[in-house]
Amino acid sequence: MSGGMAPAVALRRAIHAALATDAVLTAALGEGRIHDLPPASPAFPYVTLGEAQVSDGSTATEAGAEHRLNLACWSRQGGHAEAHQLAHLVQQALHDAPLVLDGHVLVNLRFTSADIRREPGGRTYRALLRFRAVTEPA
Repeated sequence: MSGGMAPAVALRRAIHAALATDAVLTAALGEGRIHDLPPASPAFPYVTLGEAQVSDGSTATEAGAEHRLNLACWSRQGGHAEAHQLAHLVQQALHDAPLVLDGHVLVNLRFTSADIRREPGGRTYRALLRFRAVTEPA
């Protein structure tokens, strides 16, 4: 691995930036609602960047990494409609987005699945979105 940022860190930063600068998503969420780690008492709704698994995605000729990422949208807006809407907006903002990564090239970024459910306790809805990405060194 050459110097510079790990591909997972570069990808996470690029995703965070893409979500934070997406006008439609920001209008739906409000400013400053994209979190790596949510604050102790976050304002709803908000989006968190969750766990990522990285595996070797190298081919015979190209070095690369395959990433599986989770993002979550959190809502308390009576019912699951807002969670569904936010999930859709995050998907629109990221699916096949031409993200620029520090020291790496994003080969592709694809939405793979979503899971929307009410959290225990009843008031909060969570939409869990899964994405798959492939990166190569720049």
